[in-house]
Amino acid sequence: MINDLFLRACFREPVERTPVWIMRQAGRYLPEYRAVRAGTDFLTLCKTPELASKVSIQPVDILDVDACIIFSDILVVPEAMGMKLFVEEGKGGPRFERPLRTPADIEHLRIPDPDHELRYVMDALRLTRKNLNGRVPLIGFAGSPWTLAAYMIEGSGSKNFDILKDFIIKHPTDAHALLEKITASVSAYLNAQIEAGAQAIQIFDTWGGLLHPENFKEFSLRYIEQTLTAVRHSGIPAIVFCKDCGHSLEAIARTGCDVVGLDWTVDIGEARKTIGNSVALQGNMNPHVLYSSPDIIRKEVEKILIKFGDGTGHIFNLGHGILPDVPVEHAKVLVKAVKELSRKTIAN
Repeated sequence: MINDLFLRACFREPVERTPVWIMRQAGRYLPEYRAVRAGTDFLTLCKTPELASKVSIQPVDILDVDACIIFSDILVVPEAMGMKLFVEEGKGGPRFERPLRTPADIEHLRIPDPDHELRYVMDALRLTRKNLNGRVPLIGFAGSPWTLAAYMIEGSGSKNFDILKDFIIKHPTDAHALLEKITASVSAYLNAQIEAGAQAIQIFDTWGGLLHPENFKEFSLRYIEQTLTAVRHSGIPAIVFCKDCGHSLEAIARTGCDVVGLDWTVDIGEARKTIGNSVALQGNMNPHVLYSSPDIIRKEVEKILIKFGDGTGHIFNLGHGILPDVPVEHAKVLVKAVKELSRKTIAN
C-alpha cells in the first residue's frame, strides 16, 4: 500500500492520522549514516547518487517516517554557480574560498544547468524514487535565495553575519542583482528536481530571521515568491520554512506555498487561527526535547497535536533539524507517539 498521508496533509485533505518526518532525518545521529560517512567525505557523499540515495532512505527504514527527503546540501547551488566550496567538519563547517565582495564577483556567477552541473542530485532523486517503490513520498529541496546569498557574501556560517548586513545596507542594488541571479538558479534547480521525481519541494530560509520584518519582505520573501511562481509545482506541494520569522506568517502563506513550516518559537494553535485556512502547517517541536525522557517526548508531542486541534493540514516535524547527538531511540519515540496520539486527536 502506498503511504500518501504526507501528500494528503500538504493539501489539507482528510487523513487517518498526522504524518511525520524530521528535518535532517538523514544524518549523524544515525549509526548507519556514520558508517557510510566513515568511508567518504561529505561532498563526495552528496555527489555520489548511490550513497546519497542510501542515506536518504535510512530514516524511512529505521524510524518509519512518512516522507523521505533527498540527502544533499543547500550550498551545492552556489558551488554550481561558480563558487569553490569547502566542507571541513569540525573546523567551522562549509565555507567558500572567495566570498562575494564586488559587483564583478556577482557578474561572474553563472546560472547553472541543473541537468549538467547538478546532475548528481537528479540521479540521486531518480534512484531514490525507484528504490522507495512508493513506500513514502520523496521531498526535494533548496535553500532560499536570501539564505544562499548570506553564505555567499559572508563566506561561511556566522554568529551575526556582520559582513552580510553591511553589504545590503551599503550595496542594496548589488544585493538585489545577486538575489535575482540566485532565484533563477534555484527555480531551475527545483524544476529539475520535480522532473527527476521529487513529489514535494521545500525551501529552507534558515537566515530570514536576521532581517527586520520589512527587510525580510524585501530581501527574502520577495524572492521566495518569485521562485515559487517560476517553479512548475502544480500538483506538487511546496513547503516554505523560514526560521525565526513568526512575525510574517501571513506574508509567508501568501507566497504561493501549500505548507508553511513553523519553528519552535511559534504557537501552532495561534498559527492555525491565523493562516490555517489557507495553507497546511508543518512543525514544530523544539529539537532539544529529544534529549528528554520518552515520557516527556510523548507529552510534548501530545501538546502540539492538541494545540493544532482536530482536522487535517498538519505535518508533524521538529521546529528545526534534529541535533547530531540525539539518541536514535528518542527519535523513534517521537515518530511512534505522533502515529498513536494523532489518531485520537483526529478522531475527536
